Amino acid sequence: MTAAGIVLAAGALGAGALTIVFDAAGKRRLVYVFKPLALLLLIALAALAAPSGALAPGAPAFRASPAPPSYKTFILLGLGLSLIGDVFMMLRRKRFEAGLAAFLGAHIFYILAFRSDMLPRFAVQPLFPLVLVAALILRTLLPRLGKMKYPVLLYMLVITVMAGLAAGRYIQWGGPKTLAAFAGALLFMASDAVLAFDRFVRPVRRAQVLILGTYFVAQTLIALSA
Repeated sequence: MTAAGIVLAAGALGAGALTIVFDAAGKRRLVYVFKPLALLLLIALAALAAPSGALAPGAPAFRASPAPPSYKTFILLGLGLSLIGDVFMMLRRKRFEAGLAAFLGAHIFYILAFRSDMLPRFAVQPLFPLVLVAALILRTLLPRLGKMKYPVLLYMLVITVMAGLAAGRYIQWGGPKTLAAFAGALLFMASDAVLAFDRFVRPVRRAQVLILGTYFVAQTLIALSA
């Protein structure tokens, strides 16, 4: 990673940490500044990243996915929709449905990114534990979802496929960038699981710390995979 990349990643995580602090303190105006700032820095990080598989001068060689240019494009589109979703979710009157739709679109772009450089045949085994986890989460959520039943079902399906492809891609190619994408996808699932449980089942202690903490790290790792 270049020096600029390190600064952008550190800045994004720092802005994310400040978002958590100011959210806990009830300082909404500062949340409105630092939460979008974190995503804007991650968009810059992904945009300035060297192409997947390219090596910086003097960097050790590693086996990396020969990602096409479309990979970065899809990641940037996913981060852009995540920024829109963040804006909806951080408003005093949260527009949950609009935010859910934006993040659904983000995951679809992440799916397109992860699928863009995979060979026609790839391992489906990583999907099995993810599907099991998603099924257990839905078993708890479904009786409490009401009119949100089908949107949440669709969202869970899409994010599970996204994480499964990230896992399959790492198994297929190896390398730090594919590992970053895989870890980011898993943390994204964890963040959304806590959010759903806190919203639909019962309040989770320090929910926002867990939700936002895993979310910002997840998005940073996905941006680093570009």
